[in-house]
Amino acid sequence: MDPTLSPDVVAQQALASIGIILGAGALAAVLAKRINIPDIVLYLLVGMLLGPGLGLLHIPTESVMNQFILTFGAAYILFDGGATLRFRVLKEIWVLLLVLATVGVLVTCFITALAAESLLGLPWMVAVLLGATIASTDPATLVPVFKQVKVKERVAQLVMSESAMNDATGAILTFTVLAMIQAAAGSGAEVSVGHAVLEFGIEAGVGLFIGSASGYLAAVLVAKGQTPLLKDFMPLVTLLVVAGSYSLALYAGGSGFMAVFCAGVILMNNESFGFSVDAIDEEKLEHYVGNTALAFRILIFILLGSQVDFALIQQYLLPGIGVVAVFMFVARPVTVFLCALPDRNARWTVKEMLFMSWTRETGVIPAALVGLLAGQGAPNIDVIGAVTFIAILATILIQASTTRWWAGKLDLLER
Repeated sequence: MDPTLSPDVVAQQALASIGIILGAGALAAVLAKRINIPDIVLYLLVGMLLGPGLGLLHIPTESVMNQFILTFGAAYILFDGGATLRFRVLKEIWVLLLVLATVGVLVTCFITALAAESLLGLPWMVAVLLGATIASTDPATLVPVFKQVKVKERVAQLVMSESAMNDATGAILTFTVLAMIQAAAGSGAEVSVGHAVLEFGIEAGVGLFIGSASGYLAAVLVAKGQTPLLKDFMPLVTLLVVAGSYSLALYAGGSGFMAVFCAGVILMNNESFGFSVDAIDEEKLEHYVGNTALAFRILIFILLGSQVDFALIQQYLLPGIGVVAVFMFVARPVTVFLCALPDRNARWTVKEMLFMSWTRETGVIPAALVGLLAGQGAPNIDVIGAVTFIAILATILIQASTTRWWAGKLDLLER
């Protein structure tokens, strides 16, 4: 879309693009169901066909439309993921969840940085910046996979919850490393490790508080016998919760993604707070949330596919594949086993840890971080961008598409 055109022409082009994306996405969804693979795999391929392949789709990464779809879409998908989490499971997995979302991100970043320094010849701090950018798992990718592939409950909910929490860790780590690089170059203020830890605590805590409060308020508004007017508009309440909790959390200096995830958890565990919702209303709400999340899933991953820069990827292809191979086959397994083995209370089995080692898809959050880094003049951003998109393509096309098969081999599918 050309921003120099008149607003009505831009609007027409935007509507045409959305129509193309949703139409192609609907066909891809039907095909994905027939061949029994996660739909995001086909959406990514369709996006690459419509964008770089046929040139039918071109929505710039810096456009307002692109940023809105990625931000609100990822937030709504994460809300949907939080809605599937149950308190009884959280009591069992919370130790590993916290360790993976903090120490786990640091371990993944460090191992990936070692590979990037060796294979790409990057300066050490730039290699760490690359590792930080792709270290966190992506909720917009993982939640849809586990909604379609029914894996053992505590494993699925751990992986989805981890993706909700570690995006804050990854983002804070990324910009802390960037600030250290800029300070060393004389163009920024000094940043301490203690300051970074404090910032993470504030972001996570504020997001947790605002999300929990928003979810509780929503539960009050839609519960039977409380406010009948809003009980009839439960789908509208979910949109208000997602937009409101995300925006309030960011305004207060917290993590917006943490907030919407917690809001989904609290709202859909309403019975734990003494509220009740009619079974029919709850079923309608689940259908609405599921269909809305599906629409955003189509928009997000077809957009990501259409924005892949194959010329840039080709420039760093072989060393980039090497870094991503270490990232997938070394960093993630080491992270999972290092963090899970000490958790004696949960007693994670080897099969469960092997499965979690394979589920670390990369997607919307790292892609958004690359755009932000480019805007702040990060060094070697072309290399970071190329490796990030190689990671996105590899983890979605290889790991997401084999999730069901691997879970079956490890006997972790729900029967």
